Amino acid sequence: MDDETDILVDARGHRCPVPTLKLRRALERAPAGAVVRLIADDPLARIDVPHFAGQTGGEILEISDVGGASVFRVRKGG
Repeated sequence: MDDETDILVDARGHRCPVPTLKLRRALERAPAGAVVRLIADDPLARIDVPHFAGQTGGEILEISDVGGASVFRVRKGG
């Protein structure tokens, strides 16, 4: 998958734990191997998202900064 086929979750403007909860919902609905791209401007997401992915079998493919927000690409395990 690439940026064009990623499932997009925009959590800008939300604070912890909402970005991680939105990521969880998207991953629950996605098929195994799907990639979810989460955009979050909460600084705690830099800690919470990798921790969540590690606990749930997800794989962090990329973390980048774009326009004051963090962008996470997470592949669903399984």
